[in-house]
Order: sequence, then C-alpha cells, then structure tokens
Amino acid sequence: MTYLWAFLIGGAICSIGQILIDKTMLTPARILVMYVVLGVILGSFGVYEKLIDFAGAGATVPLTGFGNVLAKGVKEAVDKDGIVGIFTGGLTASSGGICAAILFGYLGALFARSKEK
Repeated sequence: MTYLWAFLIGGAICSIGQILIDKTMLTPARILVMYVVLGVILGSFGVYEKLIDFAGAGATVPLTGFGNVLAKGVKEAVDKDGIVGIFTGGLTASSGGICAAILFGYLGALFARSKEK
C-alpha cells in the first residue's frame, strides 16, 4: 500500500506541475521555484512531514521535498549553531542530493550527444 500512495502522491505533485506548464503562462523555471518555496513553507509549518509519513518517496522525490529538506536543515542548524545556521543549514542538509545531481548530470553529459534543434 505504501508504494501505491507514493505513486499517487508523487504523480499528483508532478501532474499539477504539468498542468501549470500547459494551462498557464508560467515558465518551467518559475514553477520549479514555486514548488521549492511551497516545500519550504509547508516544511516550516510541519505539514510536509505528515505528507512524507503518508507517501514516503512520493513526497520526498519531487521538488517540494527538496524545499522541505532546506527548511528542515535550516531549522536544525539554527537550533544548533544560532544565526549562522541560516546560511549553512540548507546546504548541509541537501548536500547529498546536490552532489548526486551534479554527478549524474556529469555522467549523462559524458555519454549523451548534443544535437542542434
């Protein structure tokens, strides 16, 4: 049942993004920023944690999950290090995901050939 909820919740989040691309004048970059900010807002109020408990990877993999990780990292770093945690917490918490994105992007660039449009 966990897999079903992860699929449905993650699919719903991604479907909403696709609908926003198709039906509005918003650019994909603005939708990306909107999703990250929404994840930060929901994470800062503790709402996103409940969604993660319910949907697992369906809530952590989309961009809203990245925003939640940033908010959670900042909150923990501020509690531990004070005001310096505002600047260090988000990057510390999300460093694994950022590193993986850079690594897999690099590997993809090594094996893919670019084409002119």
